[in-house]
Amino acid sequence: MQMMPILESGEETLVGGQAVMEGVMMRAPHSYCVAVRKPNGEIITEEMPLARMSEQYPIFKYPVFRGVGTLYQALKLGGRALKFSAAAAIEDLNQQPSPDSPKDPPKEIPSWVVAGPIVFSLAFFIFMYKFVPLFLVTRLEKLYPILHGRIAFNLADGLIRMAILLTLLYVLSRMKDIRRVFEYHGAEHKVVFNFESGQPVTVENAQRFTTFHPRCGTSFLFVVFFLAIPVYTLIPFDGFVPKLVCRVLLIPVIAGVAYELVRFAAKRRGSFLATLTAPGLWMQRITTKPPADDQAAVAIRALEGAMELEKSQGGQLVIA
Repeated sequence: MQMMPILESGEETLVGGQAVMEGVMMRAPHSYCVAVRKPNGEIITEEMPLARMSEQYPIFKYPVFRGVGTLYQALKLGGRALKFSAAAAIEDLNQQPSPDSPKDPPKEIPSWVVAGPIVFSLAFFIFMYKFVPLFLVTRLEKLYPILHGRIAFNLADGLIRMAILLTLLYVLSRMKDIRRVFEYHGAEHKVVFNFESGQPVTVENAQRFTTFHPRCGTSFLFVVFFLAIPVYTLIPFDGFVPKLVCRVLLIPVIAGVAYELVRFAAKRRGSFLATLTAPGLWMQRITTKPPADDQAAVAIRALEGAMELEKSQGGQLVIA
């Protein structure tokens, strides 16, 4: 669940991050650091400079386009962070061979091993949240004439899509390994809140904050799902295949607009739009869990690594 960087102006530093296997990735505008705790208690990190998409490609400076560019970079960074955390787990296993087995050097995880799940996830997203709701409502339309209208049809489509999402998230949250990831997700949010408050970033201070953050990818996902309902109503096609193709092609457009809405709501938390995005915060009751102190410490280490690298590059450390 990638926290979306909201502000684009060069004089502001805004941090965001992602939970990984037994760790947290944190990023600043020009820096990235992932920290992972190994089973022996050691915290290992990987950090590197990171250019903004808007600096590499000027088109991503503009509204909607910047959301698409940010989302692409978020997915790319997320895959890299997951690869590092998985490699740390494999390395630990390699360091504990059986007495009769030779000690082989640690093996690096091939890029295709990480790319494969990302491609599968995209295909799963299209099937589960585009094909399945559209298929079900198309069948229901034959039984209930009230669904013939575009508004009723797409409202039912949206409700089914949201029900699938909530059910899947709840089922995942009951799994032990996923719950650990959700705890690190909560640690990431608490540390980001601590940083944004201007108080010294410590485990004790971070634990005072909530795990529900308005820039969370969970909130972004809710806005994407909600925004799709009125957008799909405007599609001037009635056939199943044309509707499905349009839904797939409109993914980057809806994501870009949703990014702008979340960005606005996060900057103006008392506004009417912020109230409309509040259900995204409620969904975080599923995707974030209260972290232990050692998990918060890992998130702080990731933040420190990203900010140290940001400072070394001359980044102005201003709290957004």
